[in-house]
Amino acid sequence: MNNVNSKWVSLAGRVLLGSLFVISGLGKLGNWEQTAGHMASQGLPLANLLLAGAAAAELAGGLSLLLGYRTPWGALLLVAFLVPVSLTMHAFWAHTGEARQLHLIHFLKNLSLIGGLLAQATAGAGALSLDARRATLHSGTASRVPQHA
Repeated sequence: MNNVNSKWVSLAGRVLLGSLFVISGLGKLGNWEQTAGHMASQGLPLANLLLAGAAAAELAGGLSLLLGYRTPWGALLLVAFLVPVSLTMHAFWAHTGEARQLHLIHFLKNLSLIGGLLAQATAGAGALSLDARRATLHSGTASRVPQHA
């Protein structure tokens, strides 16, 4: 793929991944009591505290991807968020019947997201990002700084 297409594909991937987490984080904030109640019903202690952490991780990581700012760190933050969420909230092995199938689908979806986030963390933000803009500014500044012996 040439560089022109690559930068747009990279941007689309970041926006698609990031928007999922931003929308989910905002949804948690907008449905706080219901979400905290669901978490408590799953046996999670300190549901309000965990919910605050979940919303913060989703918003920070999602915005990091959307903007392409410190993208590898944002992607890894979301991986760190998804691993315990998958193991606690989508423990398909603890269910039977239709509930088992539903949780299995969510668990596998989260594994897929983790794969995409790891790829994003490795590839970086791409040319259309704040990370690239920052690198350009820093490299331009470095070349104009006089060298002293």
